[in-house]
Amino acid sequence: TQFRKMKVYAFVTAGVSSNALRMSRDTGPFYEPGTINIIIMTNMQLSDRAMTRAIITATEAKTAALEDLDIRSSYTPLKHSATGTGTDNIIVVQGTGVHIDNAGGHTKMGELISKAVYAGVKQAIFNQNNLIAGRSVFERLKERKISVFSLAGNVECGCMNRENISVSRLGARVEHILLNPEYASFIEASLALSDNYEKGLVRDLGLYEQWCCNVAGKISGNKIMKTIPMITDKKIPQVLKMALNAVFTGAFEQLKHEH
Repeated sequence: TQFRKMKVYAFVTAGVSSNALRMSRDTGPFYEPGTINIIIMTNMQLSDRAMTRAIITATEAKTAALEDLDIRSSYTPLKHSATGTGTDNIIVVQGTGVHIDNAGGHTKMGELISKAVYAGVKQAIFNQNNLIAGRSVFERLKERKISVFSLAGNVECGCMNRENISVSRLGARVEHILLNPEYASFIEASLALSDNYEKGLVRDLGLYEQWCCNVAGKISGNKIMKTIPMITDKKIPQVLKMALNAVFTGAFEQLKHEH
């Protein structure tokens, strides 16, 4: 990145598929490391104070990139996005140009460092793990350790046997439904809402529950007043469970009326 004669380069390597974590939430048992390594270089001469502050600036930019990509914690992927990996490192090279004494967020040097690091982290994650913000809903669910067919195989409502609907048919129908961008976006919105609900930023799910019924009804072609509790896994957060129940209910009602 550059502003007038001021230049900043960020050299970044990144791997986030094995030990990404959310600081303050996850525990620290050792995994074989993927890591994010960042080297910051500039044509300005950074003071000791500026180099120290540059580490904070770069760390915040790195975490912003991870959150904007929705990189999940390897330990608690259902509830937490990652803030880094357990082995991240940052090196700041002093430079030899004009003396700079501050690299915080309100300074031009801080701005350039943050932009360079943010772009570098996103590009490195793409190069190493092939992850982009616009990846499919199936990938987003897989990163949370959720499989549509596993969920279908664990349905306990008894409705499957009554209607003689197989696990494979239900799983295949749900996957087909999620190929529709409208329903994929519903799940993607639910993933974001789920994270905020778990943080306590959203408290009332009444309107969201109605949205789930509307989605189930649109999928099935019939009005749905209440979704069927087909997903009962207690590990799945409440909001995400509601969303999955909506899609599974719609799929089940579709198959039931095809007999």
